[in-house]
Amino acid sequence: MEPRPKSFYILTAFFVLFLIFLYGPTLTIGILSFQGPGGGLTFPMRGVSLHWFRDLFEQQAVGDIWGSFSRSFVLGLMVMITTVVVSVMGGLAFRTRFAGSTVLFYLTITSLVIPSILISLGVGLIWSQSDLPVHWSSSGFGAQLTWTLPFGLLIMFAVFNRFDKSFEEAARDLGASPWQVIRHVVLPIIAPSLIGVALFGFTLSYDEFARTLLTSGSYNTLPLEIFGMTTNVTTPVLFALGTLTTVFSLLVIGVFLLIAWITNRRRARNGSDAGQGMV
Repeated sequence: MEPRPKSFYILTAFFVLFLIFLYGPTLTIGILSFQGPGGGLTFPMRGVSLHWFRDLFEQQAVGDIWGSFSRSFVLGLMVMITTVVVSVMGGLAFRTRFAGSTVLFYLTITSLVIPSILISLGVGLIWSQSDLPVHWSSSGFGAQLTWTLPFGLLIMFAVFNRFDKSFEEAARDLGASPWQVIRHVVLPIIAPSLIGVALFGFTLSYDEFARTLLTSGSYNTLPLEIFGMTTNVTTPVLFALGTLTTVFSLLVIGVFLLIAWITNRRRARNGSDAGQGMV
């Protein structure tokens, strides 16, 4: 076996340092959240216990943790569903060029480069000047869509750019209606990509701060609540909250990966059954 060049070890060390930089703060918060009852916000730790996790489920003197969590969860689901539906419709529409398609495309992705706080300010002003209540479920929902929809649309554009139209032609030749083609041919093929778009939509919404800052009204989402707690809470209960939200995010990702795996297994099984039927 030939010895590896020095560049391999240099790049490996650089990659390890990058991982430490990337996940080190999260691991530090996770470790400090297991401090004893007399623990503080810094090292060294004062004992090891689950005290702050138990304290998290009790009535807090500052903040509305579980109310903000429920709002973020519901808002994430709203954004996820809307992002998936609009992205699929947009991807289907952009398969053929139409008047103004190029301008519309660039307008769609422009919101990705505009500072998020300006988006939040603009949406908040539009709602307030229109005498509409600034609320997380209306103005906050709209502001977050300016962040998630471009990502979803870009994914769908890439998916449909590689989509083999012969599958649709074969379905139409067999007498399928346009809706049947979409339901039984297009959607099953692009299902893994739809799961990715859904995951993007939910996670981007769940932890969005800047675009929700001036559009949530009187009720905070979880990122805003955590930010507010940093100026008042001086115990590791804040770290326990961060650890639980991280675990929740990992569970959401795991659920979506499991759905994608089940979908791929089902497609492979249906394909093999169809092949055996032809034989």
